[in-house]
Amino acid sequence: MMSTLKTLSPVDGSVYVERPLASAAELDATLSAASEARRRWAGEPLEARALLLREFVDRVEADGARIAEELTWQMGRPISQAPGEVAGFCERGRTMVDLGLAQLRDLELAEKPGFTRFIRREPLGVTLVLAPWNYPWLTAVNAVVPALMAGNTVVLKHAAQTPLVAERMVEHARAAGIPEAVFGYLHMSHERVAEAVRDPRVDFVAFTGSVEGGHAIQAAAAGRFIGTGLELGGKDPGYVAADADVEAAAEGLIDGAFFNSGQSCCGIERIYVHEAGYDRFVEKAVSLVEAYRLGDPTQEQTNLGPVVRVSSAVSIRAQVEAAVAGGAKALIDPGKFSVAIERGDPYLAPQVLVDVTHDMEVMTEETFGPVVGIEKVSSDEEALQRMNDSRYGLTAAVYTGDIDRAQRLGHQLETGTVFMNRCDYLDPELAWVGVKDSGRGCTLSRLGYEQLTRPKSFHLRH
Repeated sequence: MMSTLKTLSPVDGSVYVERPLASAAELDATLSAASEARRRWAGEPLEARALLLREFVDRVEADGARIAEELTWQMGRPISQAPGEVAGFCERGRTMVDLGLAQLRDLELAEKPGFTRFIRREPLGVTLVLAPWNYPWLTAVNAVVPALMAGNTVVLKHAAQTPLVAERMVEHARAAGIPEAVFGYLHMSHERVAEAVRDPRVDFVAFTGSVEGGHAIQAAAAGRFIGTGLELGGKDPGYVAADADVEAAAEGLIDGAFFNSGQSCCGIERIYVHEAGYDRFVEKAVSLVEAYRLGDPTQEQTNLGPVVRVSSAVSIRAQVEAAVAGGAKALIDPGKFSVAIERGDPYLAPQVLVDVTHDMEVMTEETFGPVVGIEKVSSDEEALQRMNDSRYGLTAAVYTGDIDRAQRLGHQLETGTVFMNRCDYLDPELAWVGVKDSGRGCTLSRLGYEQLTRPKSFHLRH
C-alpha cells in the first residue's frame, strides 16, 4: 500500500503537493472522533448550524484568490476561469443552508383530536464524502454543506489530484467555529477508502467519480445496510432542432463541450443537429473552437488549459484516432495552436469530429477531454433515439424555440436533467440526479436532504 500522495501539476509536470497518506490508526481515530461528535452536533439548534456554515462559506469566499491559484496548479483550469468555481461553491453552499432551514423542520400533519403527530428528519450520523478533481469545490459542496446542515458529521477525502481543496475546506470550517471532530479530512489510498466504507461507524457515503469507482464503493458497502449516493460517468448529448437559433446553439454547446478542457461531469460530449441547420452549425462550431487560446493556465489570456494528466491525453488521442480510422473526419488542425502538441504532453489541442456514428467510442463512451462529435439527424425522433442510445444519463440539452417541443422530448429523454437552450449548468434549487450508469441518489435542491436524513415518526396520544 502506498504511503505518500504526490500531486503532479499538469501545468509543468512538477510535484505540487506531497502528503503522507493516512494510516489505519489515523482512520480509526478520525472515525471515532466523528462518531462521538455526531450526537452533540445533531443536538445543536438548526439556526446555530446555519450560522456556522454561512461563516464557513464567507471565509472560503474571502480566500478566493489563493484557492483559485491552487486550483489552477493542481488540475490545470485557466486562472481566468478558476475563480468561477469559488463563486459557484458559495452560491450552492448558501442555497443549501437556506433550503435546509425550511426542509429540516418537523413535518406537521393534519390535526387529529387527542393526538400530536409529526415526522422529524434525523441525521444519519457519519458521512464519508469522496470528491473528484475536475470540479473539486463544486462537487464537494453538494454533499459537505447539506450533510453538516442536516446534523451529520463529515469526513472528507479528496481526489489525489486536488488534496489542497480538502485542507482548505477544513481550515476555513475550523476558523468559522465548526469543530474538528465534526468536519475533518483524510488523504487516503484506495485500500484505506474501502476500509472506511466497510467501517460500521460510517453511516453514508457520497461518491463522485468514475463508474468503476462507483462499483468499488458498492462492493465495499455490500455487507452493510448503508446508503450510498453515486454521481458517476456521463456522455451528455445536445440536440439542435430545426427551429433553433443555430448560432446561439453553437455558442452554448461548444462552450459546454470545451470549458474546463472538456473535463466536466455534465459537459457536452456529443451533438446531434437537424439537417436544416447542420452545415451552418458545423461552420460556426469550427470557428469557435479555432478561436480558443490553448496554453499555460497561469496566464490570464489562456482560456483552454491542459488536461489533468498525461495518461488522460493519451486515452483521448487514442479515442480520436480510432474514430478517424473508422471514417470520422477531424475538422481542427492541431497546428493552428501555438502550444507544441507532442505525444506525452497534457496540452491537448481541441477537436471537432463529423461523420461520426454510434459504432465509435467517441460517441458512446466518456471522452472527458476537449473533443466533441457532431452527427446530422433528420427528425426529432431520430435525435431522441440517438440521445437515449447510451449507458449514461446525467443531463441532455435541447436547443429549440418551442418550449412544448423541449418538454415533449424531455419527457422521453433518459436523463436526470433536461435543459432547453443551455447546458453544462447546475441550478442548486433543482435536484441533481443521474440515471443508468450515471449513478443514483439526489443532491442539491430541498430533495437533496432526503438521502442525508432518516424520518422518525412521533405518534403521541394525549
